[in-house]
Amino acid sequence: MRKIKVFTDSTSDLTPELLDRYEIGIVPLYVVFGETSYRDGVDIVPGTLYRLVDETGNLPKTSAPAPGDFLSYFEPYLNDNYDILYIGLSSCLSSTIQNATLVAGQFEEGRVTVVDSLNLCTGIGLQAVLAARLAEEGKTPREIKEYLVRKQGDIESEFIIDTLDYLHKGGRCSSVQAFIGNMLKIRPIVKVIDGKMIVAAKIRGKREKALQQLLDNALANAERMMPGTIYVAHSFALEEAEYLRDELARYTGQSDIPITEAGCVISSHCGRQTVGIFYMKA
Repeated sequence: MRKIKVFTDSTSDLTPELLDRYEIGIVPLYVVFGETSYRDGVDIVPGTLYRLVDETGNLPKTSAPAPGDFLSYFEPYLNDNYDILYIGLSSCLSSTIQNATLVAGQFEEGRVTVVDSLNLCTGIGLQAVLAARLAEEGKTPREIKEYLVRKQGDIESEFIIDTLDYLHKGGRCSSVQAFIGNMLKIRPIVKVIDGKMIVAAKIRGKREKALQQLLDNALANAERMMPGTIYVAHSFALEEAEYLRDELARYTGQSDIPITEAGCVISSHCGRQTVGIFYMKA
């Protein structure tokens, strides 16, 4: 049986420690400002992204890795007698899965297995970590994919957005909606359902109110949270992420709750002060 190399993409937003611990490879998406294209997490980081947005008043475009990108990352491991298991950004949000699947078709069946995460951010990352753990236990790529697909409906991915400006600039919210929303201090709680983002609630008032609602929503499932699958992700909201982590640990009794930082692709759509909770139910 060949060794398994787990890959995911840069929107999974896993920490360097987790990537190193589980030897997970990353295929970066692209962030494009004008004529300049950057590899997410390689050529550009969120701090630089926000500076460019502030200076230009424009958001970048984002794009999936091309089939050639996947081939360049996968081929060295395939040549070294690894099988590849790739878990990527929801096919409802990007052509990333489609391009990875094109590359998988160039090889003998089973050499490259592609899993549509139907998620984003650490909702992808927790699946990649689970895949690496299952590979360590001796599971095959097919067995791992079957498990992940079966459990995807048990993944909860929910986050709050501090401002509607980024959704507006990205074409996901009209000028009137953005103006009224910001004037009324409406803070959306966004949830991932079947691979798509929906607005689960619109919290009016102080940010603390939205943060508490986010936490309460998660704690409603406290007894069902699978150990080792709870994450808090943020973009320039570390203090609040730490608060959520500590509260989750206190109520669940689980201390292994990593805090991850959203990369440039996620940040370009959500903006500063985004913070979310991700976990899988047992």
